[in-house]
Amino acid sequence: MLNIIGIGLNDEKDVSVKGLELIQSSDFIYLENYTSRLQCSLEDLEKFYGKKVILVEREFVENGKEMIEKSKTQNVSLLIIGDVFSATTHISLYQDGINAKLEINIINNASVLNAVGITGLSLYKFGKTTSISFHDSEVPTKVIKDNFPLHTLCLLDLTPKENKFMESSTAIERLISQGLDPEKKVIVCVQLGSKNTQIIYSSAKDVKPLNKYPQCLIIPGELHFMEEEFLENFK
Repeated sequence: MLNIIGIGLNDEKDVSVKGLELIQSSDFIYLENYTSRLQCSLEDLEKFYGKKVILVEREFVENGKEMIEKSKTQNVSLLIIGDVFSATTHISLYQDGINAKLEINIINNASVLNAVGITGLSLYKFGKTTSISFHDSEVPTKVIKDNFPLHTLCLLDLTPKENKFMESSTAIERLISQGLDPEKKVIVCVQLGSKNTQIIYSSAKDVKPLNKYPQCLIIPGELHFMEEEFLENFK
């Protein structure tokens, strides 16, 4: 049996009851270590689950062969920070499991794609999501322009195994160099889903390094008056 389980955005207690039951009945439990970072340690997860958790990187998950083979005779769980099919999809592993005629459980959870609703922006008014990577690219700027008058969620690059996370201020500098108005109001979201969530609504030029992760950035499109009123809470 193969379980692909979203474990939420914050800590060990964000897992659903269904997810926890499957984890505790698993022979092998893997945690992908490249989508994001939880606000708890691997040890916290293991203590709460009562099971050993194995950290794995992108190559292991995208290859998938070891998990598929083990799932033919044993119970295997892959844990995904956030939701299973949201910011980073795992559809190829799911397809491989279907092709192998495995019993598969999919357990969904909260994702950055819906957690941004805390800003007061309507989720129905977001356009295509984009990613701002460590290497230079003008794709995010094009997506922002093409999305307008819709809002744009910008996911920021990270390499958790190297403790490397992009700051919103770095992403903003990139966008300004590519034509974003420095006076444009933007929204910085920090540690969504946790008790330490921080939302900042300010001009692009005023965004400062925060040294808290993970972060994401929203470039608003045309704002409804109710969205504008709510964003005043974050100035």
